[in-house]
Amino acid sequence: MTRVERGHIALLGDSILDNGGYTSGGPDVISQLREMLPPSWRASLLAVDGSMIADLPDQLVKLPSDTSHLVITIGGNDVLASMELMRSPARSVADALLKLGDRAGRFERAYRTMIGRVRRLGLTTTVCTIYNGNLSRDEAAVARVGLTAFNDVILRVAFEASFRVIDLRLVCSEPSDYANPIEPSSAGGEKIARAILASLELTRRPMEHSKVYS
Repeated sequence: MTRVERGHIALLGDSILDNGGYTSGGPDVISQLREMLPPSWRASLLAVDGSMIADLPDQLVKLPSDTSHLVITIGGNDVLASMELMRSPARSVADALLKLGDRAGRFERAYRTMIGRVRRLGLTTTVCTIYNGNLSRDEAAVARVGLTAFNDVILRVAFEASFRVIDLRLVCSEPSDYANPIEPSSAGGEKIARAILASLELTRRPMEHSKVYS
């Protein structure tokens, strides 16, 4: 694939990209990404801490006119709003799965609508999965299982749209990557910035990566 010589990346979504309030004065994702980008590239931060899927259209209308690439992290706060489901009683495993499937179905409808709007822009787009966070052992075990249903939605919709994907579960995999149970630290932000560069093939040396055929 031919490397693009210049571009303007817009970061959209939530606190995974807008993590400046959690780095204790250290560099955030956008500052680290700008430091790593080639001189002919720019990056703009439109992501807003706390945003949900329904908030993304407000960010899309603020895109700079020369935006060439989008990076989107959205959905984590929607899942947080469903976390009471993980603590609710169930009559059986089947009952629990039906409840989870219902929430994932609602999530998918909202996510598909949002991705449809993004797709119509015709820009090179990278979407991110929802990471597992830095939770206690029991919470982490439950979250990993529950998040699988929501991340499956993100992956399937992204593959159907032929978008690039960063699986943040593989990027932010150590406790030091988090400033608290769910927000990225400077260390985690640096990893995210490097993953963004890799997804846009802006690393100095080509990186091995998976390909999905649908």
